[in-house]
Amino acid sequence: MKKYKTTNTTHSVAEPVAVYGYQNFDDGGIFRMIEIAERGISFKLFDNLVKKFPFSFQEWAGFLHISGKTLSRYQKEEKTFDTLQSEKILQIEMLYKRGEEVFGSSEYFLIWLQAENLALGKTKPQDLIGSNFGISLLMDELTRLEHGILA
Repeated sequence: MKKYKTTNTTHSVAEPVAVYGYQNFDDGGIFRMIEIAERGISFKLFDNLVKKFPFSFQEWAGFLHISGKTLSRYQKEEKTFDTLQSEKILQIEMLYKRGEEVFGSSEYFLIWLQAENLALGKTKPQDLIGSNFGISLLMDELTRLEHGILA
């Protein structure tokens, strides 16, 4: 039997994490995000995010899949959002930060969010924020834009 020489070579993929939609997040970062979502986002923190976007209170209620009345009650009672709503809030915050990076400013990103987009089937990107799949699609689209792939 012929003997072959073996080597202990480790192969790794050197692709940026951003390609997969989680820029600057290692496993520890994702676990911290999960922990934050499980504890819940306070209305005060949510209010800081709301101020960044030109969306109405009713649109925010739609993104979070709750009624406008419920959102008003959360505000009045300074409640904490449940895990699913907190995850959505964190995803929207990540989308905002990614959009700022790609467009160079929040103003240009917000214009992009509100404009009809041919690459997204003539849909306004903001119309996709209510869905986890939609946010993932928007993150992918921002990565394509960053790399110069327009359609």
